[in-house]
Amino acid sequence: MNIGGHRGVAVAAVIGAIIGLAGCQGASTRAAQKPADKETITGLAGQAGTGGLGGACVFVKPDGAQKFGHVGWGFRVAGTDRWVYGAVENPSGRLYTRPGGDIGAWHAEGSYDRMLSEMSRDALPHSRLRSTGGTPIPGESEHPYSRYRCTNSSTYDVTAARAMIREVEARGFLVGFDPKTGDLTSRDCLDATYDVLKAYRTKGLTRADKLSVPNVWVELLWDWSDKRLTPR
Repeated sequence: MNIGGHRGVAVAAVIGAIIGLAGCQGASTRAAQKPADKETITGLAGQAGTGGLGGACVFVKPDGAQKFGHVGWGFRVAGTDRWVYGAVENPSGRLYTRPGGDIGAWHAEGSYDRMLSEMSRDALPHSRLRSTGGTPIPGESEHPYSRYRCTNSSTYDVTAARAMIREVEARGFLVGFDPKTGDLTSRDCLDATYDVLKAYRTKGLTRADKLSVPNVWVELLWDWSDKRLTPR
């Protein structure tokens, strides 16, 4: 969202506080799902490994953060059938966690189908994470990711995206005033998702300003596919 003047700052602070208190994490109330619109992915899973095509996905908990939404990300290792995916879950729900603190950051790597399965169950076992990195997510969540939007991308930078994963996992969590600079800003689940996919050079990625509302941003992903995600 764009913030201007004292009124804009006050509104942003209130919204930021609400999102931060929910920790960019799902609430127990399940949101009604929007019907999937036309599929814009061409052979995203079936043709993996051909043509060097890149791809990106955004995973959504529409009822997260008191219905402001929570998001995670995925990107294709171009020219292969492998995807790298993850999120910043912030299980503590605190508005601020110092850099290097536990923000529930995790990432994993696998096939397209495995990515959808693990995101839909919102659970990753310790055995998987020992080899892939990240923080284990305990068992079948009451509010798993229930929607995902994907796109092909003719531009990609897997190396830069992997480096950004390390950065977002180490930089802590913030929604509100930065105790170091005094600036009203954010380093939340949406910032992590956007920064990773931007580093990947995802084509058609809508800009996400600081303190943006995840559910609003998700609707601005022009010409991305839109599908329900059910446990599998």
